[in-house]
Amino acid sequence: MSKYSFNQISLKQYIFIIFETQVGIGILSLPRDLAKTAGTDGWISIVLGWLLSVLLSLVIIKIMEKNPEYTLFELLSKYFGKWVGKSLSVLWILYAAYAASVVMFSTIHIVKVWIAPDIWDFILMILFIIPIYMMTKQGIRVIGLFAELVFLISLWMPFLLLFLLKNIEWLYLLPIAKEGLFPILSTVKSTLLSFLGFELAFILYPFLKDKKSASKGIVIANSLSMITFLMVTVISFVKFSPEEIKDYAYPTLNLLKLIRLPFLERLEITFLSFYLFILFMTIIPYIYTAVLGASQLSGKQDHRNTLRILMCLWIFLSFFFHPSFSQVSQMGKSWGMAGLYFAAVFPLLLWMYGWLFHLARKEQKQ
Repeated sequence: MSKYSFNQISLKQYIFIIFETQVGIGILSLPRDLAKTAGTDGWISIVLGWLLSVLLSLVIIKIMEKNPEYTLFELLSKYFGKWVGKSLSVLWILYAAYAASVVMFSTIHIVKVWIAPDIWDFILMILFIIPIYMMTKQGIRVIGLFAELVFLISLWMPFLLLFLLKNIEWLYLLPIAKEGLFPILSTVKSTLLSFLGFELAFILYPFLKDKKSASKGIVIANSLSMITFLMVTVISFVKFSPEEIKDYAYPTLNLLKLIRLPFLERLEITFLSFYLFILFMTIIPYIYTAVLGASQLSGKQDHRNTLRILMCLWIFLSFFFHPSFSQVSQMGKSWGMAGLYFAAVFPLLLWMYGWLFHLARKEQKQ
């Protein structure tokens, strides 16, 4: 019997966790970021970024297939020994905690700008921490159930884009590759960062009930993210002019301001209120990764004490750290650079090392 048999997630939950982690914060500013570097050809970079994320995801699954009962932190100790393994685990814990912190402070910033500019940061922090703590402390099984719920209550959101399919200018997309291939290829790195979240397969795989479908599941999750990114980006490109879109910090929310419904004003506020659940589902898997790693490193079964310490640290920081848009953007960029190493470089190196590790073990047995 698997040691995680009482804390497993279904394939559907596995897909939703990865998908919701990916679309979270990045989709709000993605059209602007792409327009700045690749113009209206940025949608091509999304497809290329999807291809890279799928390939890297499959590398992660290949690594975990050889060690199905190990989390990443246990695997690192197995491959590299106690001290090197623990050092690498600490880096992963810091990365996951920083990713969660970036999304948390970015969420507070967005809510203050768009909904409640006069509210104190620490009040928002406390309000947001309550559901995040309640979900994370219960473990991966409850997080999986919450991911299903979030998917169901957000199904109506893509249909809002249908209201924008009038008075649009498709000619903004033409000619394709008007600036050449270099801007498109140079933007692929940015789009790959938008797909961050697939690296959590390192953590989710041991808890997955149907491990044989892990590859299929992660391809579906990445593909759902690509479709979502493409829909939002293309509609932004044909609704706003190529120069106008660069003036908006969060073009996705600016799109919603253009929708007029007879029974509802300020649709972007309603949207953002529901979208908070998706943002929470970006924070929760990363924070769970951090506290799970810390508990496994210290040899404890219960991760709740570590979680409480981190929550208290967030509340303490919110009293004096009030990031501006430029600071939030800089934090996002630094997370992206770290993500490039942890989600792209690290899996490739670990896959090659693991291949040599298992090869050496086979030779020793012979």
